Formats: sequence, structure tokens, C-alpha cells
Amino acid sequence: MPVPELPLPRSSLPEAVTHLGADVLGAVAAHARESGTAVGTSSGAYTLPTAPTAPTGLPSGPSPTVLPPTGVRATGASGAGAGLERLLRGPHGLGTTGLRLTPREEPTAPAATGKGRPIPGLYHHPVPEPDPGRVDEVSRRIKAWALDEVSLYPEEWEEQFDGFSVGRYMVGCHPDAPTVDHLMLATRLMVAENAVDDCYCEDHGGSPIGLGERLLLAHTALDPLYTVREYQPGWAASLHADAPRRAYRSAMEYFVRAAGPSQADRLRHDMARLHLGYLAEAAWAQQDQVPEVWEYLAMRQFNNFRPCPTITDTVGGYELPADLHAQADLQKVIALASNATTIVNDLYSYTKELDAPGRHLNLPVVIAEREGLSDKDAYLKSVEIHNELMHDFETEAAALAAACPVPTVGRFLRGVAAWVDGNHHWHQSNTYRYSLPDFW
Repeated sequence: MPVPELPLPRSSLPEAVTHLGADVLGAVAAHARESGTAVGTSSGAYTLPTAPTAPTGLPSGPSPTVLPPTGVRATGASGAGAGLERLLRGPHGLGTTGLRLTPREEPTAPAATGKGRPIPGLYHHPVPEPDPGRVDEVSRRIKAWALDEVSLYPEEWEEQFDGFSVGRYMVGCHPDAPTVDHLMLATRLMVAENAVDDCYCEDHGGSPIGLGERLLLAHTALDPLYTVREYQPGWAASLHADAPRRAYRSAMEYFVRAAGPSQADRLRHDMARLHLGYLAEAAWAQQDQVPEVWEYLAMRQFNNFRPCPTITDTVGGYELPADLHAQADLQKVIALASNATTIVNDLYSYTKELDAPGRHLNLPVVIAEREGLSDKDAYLKSVEIHNELMHDFETEAAALAAACPVPTVGRFLRGVAAWVDGNHHWHQSNTYRYSLPDFW
């Protein structure tokens, strides 16, 4: 099947720049001091681009312009006052409840939406069910890709593939994707990443023994080998040797044709981080070692969902410029969001992993072992850790949105927040895979 030619997203960073007015930032900082809200750790004002240009040739997704909350009438304020009002109001829309500088109101425990129920006490934002038409189409296309293009799994694994509900997962995590083709970029990568995890590390023949070699060779499907002509054919043939490499090769081929060069390289970097985390966990398994809690959390900053939310701009049909993505404050926001979403996985998959053969490390297990807590107390402490990470993510994201009110930065932050919310919704509602412990 030929790979569709999606036009490359065009960077929104033009040559001309302006500086954010000190009066607006000063007013934001003063309001934050009064309300007790942090305004970030930036050492100075960001240099801002002028109004961004939209990518050509791609259907546009939802506008990156910040809109007033529903039911709030726009005023005629202008100048610094209008800018301050917009910044303090914060981003608005799916997944952005926490991206604001005014003090957050703690939500009451929500009732379960659809099927499944949320973990009691877990801080999250309920979201609507993903668009069923898109879910059906993405689910149809991804299964065809898995079976016809990469021969991903044997017939006996079909129920597990269907039960994963990856179409529903990705549609819920990328509400601003302009087309199904854009959603498929994320969906293929998610399936490929899970194939590597299952077949190399865990459920379907995975082992810590020799994992480094398998991951390195698979990574060359993402970051290609450049070598002498004599040995190139052997490497090229190896990309079809097993399902994980076939999936990585194909998913990345689709992605690079739709992404800008810096977006593709960003993904390669984040995938290398992921593989490094796999290796640390494998080393503990080989040594039958339970790490310290801080060591486990360090591993989880690498072995986590980071490659998924950081492609939100590609899936959304635009590009966050590389120099803005590389800013330390934005990297911190991405790390906090990815860490929180991964603890969500630890919490919802807790009973599933307890029922599996062998010892599976997750945050409650590590806390129980290292701090001598009961299973219930360790689990509840893990919920508290997740909540603190979520609050830190939202505070830092709001501070960054205020300090750098560039449309693409705001949209990227909304995309990351939407991914965080969609990820929780999928875990909560996927009762085929997950059930909660009897701790309440």
C-alpha cells in the first residue's frame, strides 16, 4: 500500500520577532503573587514570533486562538489589560481545565462516565466519549494495517488486539487532529510501540536477556543505519525479520512523510529515551532487584508515554518550532505530563500485573517493598504522588502559557493536556484490560 503524501507542516517561527511587554508579564506576576500561584522558573521574558502562518495543503484543526469560556461575554478591553485578561483566563477546551493562572478548584469525585469507574481520589479531568465515527474508521484502518501491511500478530492474539481499543484510545487523546489520516500517524506508532514492549519485554515472549541487542536493532527502523554498500542489504532485510521491526519501520515511514524534519528527530530522541528506560527495568529483573522509589520514578521518566503526547503537533497538522520545543520550561512540562500519565498506567494496571506470572514492578509494588507499607497504603500513596505530579504539570504549563503566549505554544500545551486527559479516560473505561483493586 503506498504511503499517502501528507504535506509537511510548516514552522510557525518566522524571522521577525517581538518581545513580550514587561507590563503584561508584570501584571501576571503580581496576580500570581496575590493568588499564591507559581509563574514558572524562566529567567527572563521569551522572545516571541509574530503571528504564525497556517500549514498549507492540510485541513486545519481547531483554531489555536484562546477562546473565552462558554458563557463568558467578551469585553472591549484592549492593550495590556486585554492581554492580561486573556493570559489569566488560560487555555480553554478539551483537556485544558488546569492550564490557567487563577487558582484551581479541586473537583468533586466524578461519577463513572460510560463504563468503568475512576480511581477514588485520583485527580483527573473527565472528558466526553471520543467521536464514534472516527473511532470506527481508525479501528478499521489500524487492523487492516496490522494484518495486511506488517503481519503484526497471529490469529490467536486477535481478541487482545481488539480489546486494546487503540482507535478509541488515539481519537480520545488527539481531539484536534484535522483528519483520520493524521490520527493514523499516532495510532500506528502506538501499536508498534506496544508490539515492541509485548514481544521484546513482556507478555508475548519478552525477556530481559538480550533485550539491549533487540532494542538497538529495532531502533534502526526509526533511526536508519548509514553504512557501506556491502552491509546495507543485510540491515534492510532485518527490518522485516519480526513483527516489532516491521511495525516500527512502517509506522515511522508514514510519520516522516507527514512530519517536519525536527518533528521526526524529536520522536527518534523520545523513542531512544523509552528504550533506555526498558533497559533499566530489564536490569532490575535480571538481578531480581526492587529499586528505591526515587530510582523507580527516574526509570519511569524514560520508560513512559512521552513519545505519544510530544507528537501532538504533527497529529494536529502544525509544527511547534524546534527552538521553542527545546526550551527547558517546556521540556519540564512534557516530563511532568508524561510522568503523571505513566503513574495512571501503574495504578489502573495494578491488578492485571499482580495476576500475571512473575513480579511486575509498578509504583505501588515498589513503595510497598521499599517503605514497608501495606498494599493498600502503598497504592493510596501512589495516587497522592500522581496527584502532585498532575498539579505540578498544570502549574508549570499555566506559567509557561503566560510567559510565552505564542499560539503554537498554547496549542501544543493544550494538545499535551488533552493527551493526559484522554489517556486517563481510556484507562478508566477499558474494562477489558483493567479492573480496580478492592481498596475502598
